[in-house]
Amino acid sequence: MAKYCELFWSFFKAGTFTVGGGYAMIPLLQRELVDRHRWLDESLFLDCVALSQAMPGVFAVNMACIVGYRLRGVRGAAVATLGNIIMPIAFILLLAVFFRSFRENPIVSSVFKGLRPAVVALIAAPVFNMTRSAKVSWSNCWIPILSALLIWLLGVSPVLVILAAVLLGLAFSKSNRHTS
Repeated sequence: MAKYCELFWSFFKAGTFTVGGGYAMIPLLQRELVDRHRWLDESLFLDCVALSQAMPGVFAVNMACIVGYRLRGVRGAAVATLGNIIMPIAFILLLAVFFRSFRENPIVSSVFKGLRPAVVALIAAPVFNMTRSAKVSWSNCWIPILSALLIWLLGVSPVLVILAAVLLGLAFSKSNRHTS
């Protein structure tokens, strides 16, 4: 029972105290799952992150399901997912009820504008940390930069960019197998 409570609490904290969505919670989850509880090692954590990103749906929910299932089976997946979504759902419902009354408030508007750069930093920091942990060559940093530019400047669909990356990755992998 204690393990379920710890699992719930770990994902509850991630869901409650993370501003900016699923990717912004990566540092908190890494600290909880890898550093604090040692439920996952660094490599397995990166695999869970990659799998969560590749699956359809919300990253945070995917991560909770994968880790919960890995640690405690179906019940663990349910407990971790519930912990992860309970506060965001409550907050969204509360926000929806009161949003009309304060959406034009200049203070509220300023707070949301001030949060934007912090959210970008919260998302960028784990990307650099994961790159370092995964021992990714910096010579490949052109791939995400090119992808972002294609989407942002040229309006290319992210779906097409992802499909092109998959095809190029498969071709590169296949060519490396033949040369080895």
